Amino acid sequence: MRDVLRRLLAGELTEDEALAELRSLQLEELGGRARLDLGRFMRRGIPEVVLATGKAPAEAARLAVALAERQGQGLISRMTSEHRAALGAAAGAAQMRVVDHANSARVLRKGFAPEPLDGKVGLLTAGTSDVAVAEEASMVIEACGLGTRLEADLGVAGLHRFVGPLAQVLEWGADVIVVAAGMDGVLPGLVAGLIDVPVIGLPVSTGYGRGGAGEAALGTMLQSCSTGLVVVNIDNGVGAGAAAVLIAARAASARSVSAGAAAASRRSRPRSQPATERQG
Repeated sequence: MRDVLRRLLAGELTEDEALAELRSLQLEELGGRARLDLGRFMRRGIPEVVLATGKAPAEAARLAVALAERQGQGLISRMTSEHRAALGAAAGAAQMRVVDHANSARVLRKGFAPEPLDGKVGLLTAGTSDVAVAEEASMVIEACGLGTRLEADLGVAGLHRFVGPLAQVLEWGADVIVVAAGMDGVLPGLVAGLIDVPVIGLPVSTGYGRGGAGEAALGTMLQSCSTGLVVVNIDNGVGAGAAAVLIAARAASARSVSAGAAAASRRSRPRSQPATERQG
């Protein structure tokens, strides 16, 4: 990093070239078993997430805390109770705070908060059994400084239940809506057919019997007649959250540019001159 800065100061690199090299350097190896991608947020606006599944609780906790030490927050998904206990112990030892999102969590270094963005993401679930996966998406979204609003238990078995919450989310100003549904997975297509806001379908492995592991929900969403419905894989809350972040952050950026242009236009307008009195 010092070499990159030295060459920048010496005029051997442009600012863009130096930034590209710094981004490529932001990879850290931990004991030959994990390589933390510390530059992911700089490159994409989305932080790395530690997948707890398949990792020993202490190892998963160590990775999440290491991310928080280096960049302010560490995200971890798909935790068991043993993973959560190990995370609490590791975060406590490092004097860090844990923010839970169902089976996922964020570890925050003392004094850290994501830079707020003027973007909003709505999250709707067909049933309460789908909330944990929606919370995984919410974790990613909130880690990127965007606002979230979650409305649960709006499935088509009681269609009258979803009209009011959907209207409230739209009135709140959501730039994109993530809709999580298991069983038959109808709700995302229904929502997408009613509104002009981007909708991300999140199939959930809620159900039983044939297709009950999320395959039926995924198939329904992929075959939806509602043009423009975007669908992620089964239980992929992280993927749905990341897609929502990219959409909402771009919308927020566009609003900022538009507001700046409008302000500049007002400043550049000539002031009206007082009318000249006529000579008699």
